[in-house]
Amino acid sequence: MPEVMYGGRQGERLQLEVDPDLVAVRTRSRRSFRDGPVPGPEAAVLDGMELVLEFPEVGVEVYRRRGGADRSVAEVKEALEQAPDTRFAGNVLVDSAGQPVLYTENLFVKFRDDRPAEDCRRALGEAGLRIKDELPYATNAFFAAAPEGSGQEVFAIAQRLLERDDVEYAHPELVRQLGRRAVFPEQWHLATTSIGGQSVSASANVAAAHALTQGEQVTVAIIDTGVDVDHEEFASAGKVVAPHDASSGDDDPRPLPGENHGTACAGVACADGVAGATGVAPRARLMPIRMVSQLGSQQEANVFFWAASHGADVISCSWGPADGRWFDPADPRHGVRAPLPDSTRLAIDHAVTQGRDGKGCVVLFAAGNGNEPVDLDGYASYEKVLAVAACNDRGKRSVYSDVGDAVFCSFPSNDFAFAAEGRPAPLTPGIWTTDVSGTGGYNPGSQPGAARGDAKGNYTNAFGGTSSACPGAAGVTALVLARNPELSWDEVKDVLRRSCDQIDLEDGQWSADGHSPKYGHGRLNAETAARLATPGQIETVVPTPASRARR
Repeated sequence: MPEVMYGGRQGERLQLEVDPDLVAVRTRSRRSFRDGPVPGPEAAVLDGMELVLEFPEVGVEVYRRRGGADRSVAEVKEALEQAPDTRFAGNVLVDSAGQPVLYTENLFVKFRDDRPAEDCRRALGEAGLRIKDELPYATNAFFAAAPEGSGQEVFAIAQRLLERDDVEYAHPELVRQLGRRAVFPEQWHLATTSIGGQSVSASANVAAAHALTQGEQVTVAIIDTGVDVDHEEFASAGKVVAPHDASSGDDDPRPLPGENHGTACAGVACADGVAGATGVAPRARLMPIRMVSQLGSQQEANVFFWAASHGADVISCSWGPADGRWFDPADPRHGVRAPLPDSTRLAIDHAVTQGRDGKGCVVLFAAGNGNEPVDLDGYASYEKVLAVAACNDRGKRSVYSDVGDAVFCSFPSNDFAFAAEGRPAPLTPGIWTTDVSGTGGYNPGSQPGAARGDAKGNYTNAFGGTSSACPGAAGVTALVLARNPELSWDEVKDVLRRSCDQIDLEDGQWSADGHSPKYGHGRLNAETAARLATPGQIETVVPTPASRARR
């Protein structure tokens, strides 16, 4: 097991181990095998592999083997090693938390201050190292390279150097992602993770997309109940823009008691990811718009005009007509059509055609939680919005999620056991996201290990419904626009459509043209969406099948 000593022979010991499901590849050209106008045959080798880490400045990518992939990790490495552009393809070390730690064939070495510099240089040469730099910030400190191909031998070289009396510090150069927003372990909707000892692999592949974009310079409007803009996850400089309370007519969108919904939705979309939860687009700006007016009111229409006029790029709406009880097929509300008022329709039209300097805002609605036809919902089924359904932590439709032709896509959310349909209990309580700070939200806070989230009450672990799925998809939309802000709203829609993975192939009722009444075009794959949106790359990525508590 490789290990590193920081602080010298008596310092801190960092132990690493090989993750058998990871492979690292470094190209000579510093280009990804999956990029380019026409990807080469190496791209096919990476089918079934999920990008988890990327260092484009040095051409290094780390991939994880997905369950059910045709090739083993050893076979992937062997195939990649044959590619002319491959400089290295090999194992990946992880720390005790399972996070990848890349090692280079370089070492940092510092000799005692009283040693002659020439003796230090001679010792490095005798160790087989080439001096790349004599570091000016410490006496007798060197950055040196082992011979190419040394691999994990650099750990042994560092250990031998540390055994010398004249060496104070020696360790390989270890590389981790800089400044990446954390994907917290509970957030299974962002990346494959383990919760309570149970592996959960039903994410929207968001963590991989963060190697490419995190939603920079994009504004996501959350039209909902009040949002706790004082929350620690919305505290970064410039995070909150154009806050508005449409119901009170002022610029304070903070929630009143009992208004927990909006804070959770905002967190799913774009929480900073620095304290307890990350959003799908953690560096996107948040435009919180409090609206508690009844359905069909003029205030409802006004907020779309207001959002578009104040710089919103994406508008997320986790609300709509009242749903029937999902577990009661006799509920008469299941068959009631709720039309979209002209006042609201025209305001949405304005946002879609005039927003973003004419390129159009992208408007998303939660599909609904009634286990009923979404096409009866005039809001979610309107042709100029994207209706987002919910899928669960097993890669199946959440039992409550509405269905129909108008479903555009799906995004991970919570679920329930339902014996009447043979549905097992979900693997997780739901979606981990921001909650109204302190004791006033969904999670009242308690001792460590509280069932409903963190002990302080700043986060909830059980948000869900298509309410959660909608801002999740809005976050993916922000990633797309950050990657290519010149896309029009319908071009964004097309990118999202083509980025979807078909899931639940046996029971998804997939049509010949690739649409399911349960999942729309499929479960969003954030990494695919980010790559599809890249200028000049629009046609290069072809997605393949993956192997609202509304108020």
